[in-house]
Amino acid sequence: MPYPKSHKAKTRERILASATELFSRYGFNKVSIGQVMTLAKMTHGAFYAHFASKEALYDASVRKTLDSSRAARLVKGPLSLQHLTELVSNYWNLQELERKQQPGPEAVLFNEIGSEKAEIRTMFEASYMSMKKMLETRLLALSKLKKLPFASDRRVIADKSRVILASLVGAVAIAKSLPGEEERQHVLLATQRQILLMLGVSEGDAEGMLQSVMAT
Repeated sequence: MPYPKSHKAKTRERILASATELFSRYGFNKVSIGQVMTLAKMTHGAFYAHFASKEALYDASVRKTLDSSRAARLVKGPLSLQHLTELVSNYWNLQELERKQQPGPEAVLFNEIGSEKAEIRTMFEASYMSMKKMLETRLLALSKLKKLPFASDRRVIADKSRVILASLVGAVAIAKSLPGEEERQHVLLATQRQILLMLGVSEGDAEGMLQSVMAT
């Protein structure tokens, strides 16, 4: 008796969920199809019924991560400075990975920095541009409403988005490489604090936001 179509879809999702966790933790080069299938508790041979290659699996994983990310949800939310600052202050990435929660898109980005593989570099660029566009949309709208301390000039907005992304991704990449928990936290907190100040959040409010994140 053949499996129903829903079975194949669920199997594909199991593979994709396992791949997303492994790729977010270790990056494309350090993850094998065998490891993905072992985590999914399936045989290696079942992989090719759902994906043509490891690259195709990675592409699907990146798209899934971006579509379900906090950044994507915030852009669709109410137009307020609070929602924008949540995007920054809630980026407690290392805790999220350690708790095995849904990884954020920054995990995809910092794992593939400097990849020499052409396909991965193309996917990296697509991920980066998608996140940058989400930020620009939010910054431009809030700037036009006079809720940000800088002009609604598209070049200014594009540069601010670049600074935010570079700061977040760089901070997480550095923090992940440090063995000491105290310094890891200082790197993340200092970076997030500076971004919040750039967005016009006061020193006191920025500190309150970050303390709230640390307490969760």
